[in-house]
Amino acid sequence: MRLGFIGAGFISTFHATALTMVRNVEVTAVLRRSRSPQFVEHCSSVGVGTPREYDSIAEVVRNCDVVAIYNPNFSRIETMKEIVAAVEAGATITGVVIEKPLGRTMKEARTLVDLAKRANLKTAYFENQIFMKAIAAQRDQLKPSIDAMGPPSLVRSAEEHGGPHANWFWDPVQLGGGVLMDMGCHSIAVGQHLLTPPGKPLSFLEPVAVSCDTSLLKWGESPWREQLLKERGIDYGKTPAEDFATGIITYRNPETGAIVKSQFTDSWMFEKQGLRLMMDGMGPGYAFEVNTLRSPTEIFIGDAAAESLADAELALEKSTATRGLLPVQANEADLYGYVDENRDMVERFSRGEDAMLNWEYGLEITRLLMAAYYSGEQGKVIDLTDPQIDEVLENYVPAIQKGEGNSVLKRGAKK
Repeated sequence: MRLGFIGAGFISTFHATALTMVRNVEVTAVLRRSRSPQFVEHCSSVGVGTPREYDSIAEVVRNCDVVAIYNPNFSRIETMKEIVAAVEAGATITGVVIEKPLGRTMKEARTLVDLAKRANLKTAYFENQIFMKAIAAQRDQLKPSIDAMGPPSLVRSAEEHGGPHANWFWDPVQLGGGVLMDMGCHSIAVGQHLLTPPGKPLSFLEPVAVSCDTSLLKWGESPWREQLLKERGIDYGKTPAEDFATGIITYRNPETGAIVKSQFTDSWMFEKQGLRLMMDGMGPGYAFEVNTLRSPTEIFIGDAAAESLADAELALEKSTATRGLLPVQANEADLYGYVDENRDMVERFSRGEDAMLNWEYGLEITRLLMAAYYSGEQGKVIDLTDPQIDEVLENYVPAIQKGEGNSVLKRGAKK
């Protein structure tokens, strides 16, 4: 399978690394951008192909079998329109991949679904945490207990780090919000997955209610606000986004009527080693826990040696420390699920099928995200069984996404 990339930044490089562990795929094309030469060099060095740089999306489409959309959130619609135009002009591709989130609003997400259907393309929505081997292993191990005692009734999922890599991630208009848009989609999706009984489809549980709190606890205060303005050119005094979000989604099991709950917590204010994914859950008589900062390998860097360390992320993605006792994850692309989501896409697209997570699934995650933002704005639980709420969410744009975060965000103590 020949894979073409729209995007050549951090996430594209991460996926290219993951592809070293996936058979029958080669990166053959990438849209020319400022970082595409480095991306080509990386692909070649890790042995997943030497992609050619092309000046237009249409050229990328004509020189691959599957297109992966890894560019910023605000450019997804126009990118997909150009892909569809190339297909309608005669290019033949099997499918299209998109990195989470599918869209910044329901309208954007639905537009993308409709465009893929118009071009008769198979789709893959990349939500890596569902594919984490630790998640799959605990579900396999607990299946006999779940079969005997019943499915989990409460799961908690958290993703936290010190802040994004790229400037546009900090802009609530371009990103579509703050940490809830960036990482809440992960936590919401994996929480729903962990609650779903083994053997049931991802759409099995019925979401009935969402509550959420969105707050600005760190990056709107001194000296962090000034640092953000200096380093990223983003003024959280004027157009802030949430750096902390937490909430609960309530689901109903349609077969038993049982109510189960998923709690999500996401932040850009994590002050420990780097990126931490943490999930746990409880059912009748059993429990599980996943924590990616637990590693069989640790290193120690003293003050004298720390001065020579050039790359703070050598040990762990988004590492905030260059000295002291640090955990090392030897294969982060596999740990976080990137390998297995790519493997699933290649195998299913090769059989002429959608990926396990298709764009309709991504649309539903967008709906839950919008419900969470709406709950934060309204300061109340959102009833997803109310047909009027569906009408509201279809056309809803969060105030934070409109650059009006000052009117809705809970703030940290002024300094």
